[in-house]
Amino acid sequence: MKKDQLLSRRGLLAGAACAAAAGTAGALAGLPDGPARPTAPAPGAPGRSPLKPSAYRLQPLTGYGAPGAAPGRPPVRSEPILRMTGRGRTMLLTFDDGPHPDYTPDILDTLAEYDVRATFFVCGEMADFNRDLISRMADEGHVVGNHTWSHPLLTSLSRRRIRSEMERTSEVVDKACGEPPRWFRAPYGAWNRNAFRIGADLGMEPLAWTVDTLDWTTPGTRTIVDRVEDGAAPGVVVLSHDAGGDRSQSVRALRRYLPRLLDDGYHLTVPRRSHV
Repeated sequence: MKKDQLLSRRGLLAGAACAAAAGTAGALAGLPDGPARPTAPAPGAPGRSPLKPSAYRLQPLTGYGAPGAAPGRPPVRSEPILRMTGRGRTMLLTFDDGPHPDYTPDILDTLAEYDVRATFFVCGEMADFNRDLISRMADEGHVVGNHTWSHPLLTSLSRRRIRSEMERTSEVVDKACGEPPRWFRAPYGAWNRNAFRIGADLGMEPLAWTVDTLDWTTPGTRTIVDRVEDGAAPGVVVLSHDAGGDRSQSVRALRRYLPRLLDDGYHLTVPRRSHV
């Protein structure tokens, strides 16, 4: 598939996604991570409304290992990890759906300017065309996570398809970074038992979020900034996007809220796992 087709692609949307997730055995009604995709329905499909954000709060991360420490095989969880534990005012910034050649470099430049690390949950089909950006993320100390290959609704897929989506993405990340991802995030926040088991088999922990900027709806730079600053608190995980549509608002918002969070004493870092 050509690169310009990928950047305009993604027709899996909301109401149907939410219904499928709610009706799937073992699925958790998680926060939607987008669609972070164009909102027009596919040709011939009925109109669909965006997914509504829910406000679940899940179990905390249990600890951090030294950077580069061998992670071992993580446990098979029944819900994704969310909040961080630890001392002080520590937060995570996470970006989904990239990397995108127009927006991801600007985000990386801003993070580098303030010497801040973030977590990028990448889609394999985007990563495959932008391996230089994946390598840059790793070189600059960011965490590269697995967000599946094509951003499907995992709760509607067979176990074989879920494994393929995750494995292909992990392979691309491994080749670009020198190590496979240790964290994964389900598209749309739709998790099920197969996703948890396969993620664990591939050596990854599931990470959700606490604060959803809803930047995929392009609500305006000021609104994105307000959502991050209003939700800021120790242990919070912030969800934003660096691809899947016009992310210029997300880029501008980061430039505004990042120095303010630092001035407020927040330490913006990446997740680290303890030895299992």
